[in-house]
Order: sequence, then C-alpha cells, then structure tokens
Amino acid sequence: MESEQRVVRRNTLLSRLLNTSAAVALALLAYSVVHDNLSDHLQNTWPWRLKLLDIQSATTAALAALGASLARAQYARTVRPALGHSGRAVDGMAPRGQRAWACHLTNAAQDVAVISEISYLVTFRPPADGAPPRAPGAWGPALHAIAELAAAGLEQRKDFMLVVLTSGVPLPAQGRRFLGWFTEHAMQVVDEVYIRVQVVDRVGDTHERTIACLKAADRAPAHPDPELS
Repeated sequence: MESEQRVVRRNTLLSRLLNTSAAVALALLAYSVVHDNLSDHLQNTWPWRLKLLDIQSATTAALAALGASLARAQYARTVRPALGHSGRAVDGMAPRGQRAWACHLTNAAQDVAVISEISYLVTFRPPADGAPPRAPGAWGPALHAIAELAAAGLEQRKDFMLVVLTSGVPLPAQGRRFLGWFTEHAMQVVDEVYIRVQVVDRVGDTHERTIACLKAADRAPAHPDPELS
C-alpha cells in the first residue's frame, strides 16, 4: 500500500505549453531544412510552396523553446518536495503516563510545498478473541478515519490522536508536520493507518505519496526513542 513519491499532475501553463512550443519549433525547423533542400520543381508543389521560416529563424526559435523547456524542467527538479515520514516512541503525549508511537510527515526538500489533498485509510488487526476480523475502512478525510477508530472501541486523545490536516496546509522546507500518536492499546487493535498526501510545489506540479504511519512501529515500547535530528 505504501508508495514511492510520484508526479500526478504537471502545471499546464508552465510545463505542457513549453513542451508544446518546443515541439512546434522543432517541427518548423525540420520543415525549413527539408524545404530549402528541395528542387525548384518540388518547392512549387503543395505543401512545400508554403514558406514558413528560413533556417536561421527556425533554428533560433527551436533553441529558445528547447532552452525554456529544459530550464523549467531543471527548476522543477530543484524545487520538488521530498516527502517522507518518521516515527518514534515518545513520553508525555498520551494521558495517564502511557507511552505512544508518534508519527510525522516530513519534507526534506529545500523549498516549501502545500498540501492540496490528503486522505486516510485504516486497517485493523485480527481480534485476539477469535472474532471475525474487521473489514478495512475506506479512503476518506481525517474525521472519517477518527470515526472508524472510535467504532473499533478506541477513544480520541486517550488511545490515539490524529491531527486533522486539510488542503492549504504548508509543509516547510527541511521541516515536518505532526500526524498523530497511538498507544500500545491502539496498536493492538490497529494494523496500519495509511495517509495519501498530494502536495503542490512552487512551479505548480502536484506530487503524491502514500505513507504507512505504523511502519516498523514499536507496538510495545519499553522506553522512549531519542529525538531525531
């Protein structure tokens, strides 16, 4: 279920238009080269009787369009986000001195990104008493995931906490956003909480990644983990 980061949508104006312009400029250059190397007889036949650009002008247009397209692609690589997540056992979050597994969404890139869409999917572990396993939930917003966890007998801010993140929330460069925490009791009930997040970078491209909050989680933490730098 967990996925690698991928681009799901390019900015139409800043990407597709530039690529289309480069393709048109290359086509004009190819037409001009072929046109100037035809015999006089063929130059008077259709469609070669059309004189669009001379070779010098077509070359200049192709180089300019290709340069703009390559510059945009390079800048897009520079500002693209680097989405990931981290988790560790912590003290002081859950009530009654319970130790919890805390999760964060990270952006390790050098530029800010903005969440455009985020959804959650909860899966459950088989019950210890041999009862039929709970069916996996469906993708939905944070409040939907909280309701599914509550229906499984878990209490928000007592057994777990999920932060409600919505579109428009920024992910700072070289920073992270807190996602929530789960106590040992909650992790005995919950198998995994998947979060599918889409973010928009500075050039308008949309990136998506699905993370697993409880991946490699210590489900019975005996001591807290050190703070990650």
